[in-house]
Amino acid sequence: MEIAQTQTQPAASSGPATAAYGQSGVISSDFETFLRMLTTQMENQDPLNPIESADFAVQLATFSSVEQQVQTNDLLRDLTARIGSGEIGQLAGWVGMEARAAAPVYFSGTPIDLDLETAPGATSATLIARDESGRVVERLPIPVGGGRVNWDGQSETGAPFLEGLYTFEVESRAGEAVIETAPVQTYGTVEEARIEEGQVILVFGGGGTAPAASVTAIRNPDTG
Repeated sequence: MEIAQTQTQPAASSGPATAAYGQSGVISSDFETFLRMLTTQMENQDPLNPIESADFAVQLATFSSVEQQVQTNDLLRDLTARIGSGEIGQLAGWVGMEARAAAPVYFSGTPIDLDLETAPGATSATLIARDESGRVVERLPIPVGGGRVNWDGQSETGAPFLEGLYTFEVESRAGEAVIETAPVQTYGTVEEARIEEGQVILVFGGGGTAPAASVTAIRNPDTG
């Protein structure tokens, strides 16, 4: 018995590339459009002569390449716009300066000077030092009112702590109650300034980072 063949594939779909990339401008910027076109192509293919899976793989690979190129072009346009507006040039002004922020400080064995403040109404206060993993390595009583403290980075036995990034905070108490725990701001030399998600991020010596918006003071290292 002879089976009559029903041709359901549109004339325009002469091949995979034609069906998937007839509107390259739309597909390159809209992945959902590409998927809808690919689905339509599969639904209307000749059931007696289906499109090879390898052809679909080629289409997907080609789309991925186009999509990456579009993203690269967008990044280049954004970078060009920033350079044109002088934003990149302004970042250079941060490099080499000393900025004060609540950022991790790199301890290399040399004592670190900390300017501390305690909360109003505090009757006692403690300086808390944490290592890079966030583990408390020292709790040091400090005078109420704060002031400058020289943190030597040594344990109670006199053994130096490991080199690395450390963070500090001041815990203020009124009697037995903790009324405030505030991060300690320190000066650090800015080694890099970069833009991440629309904001300027400063990178200090040793790898500590802080948003430029969190900086409360800046000074020339030659006069600091």
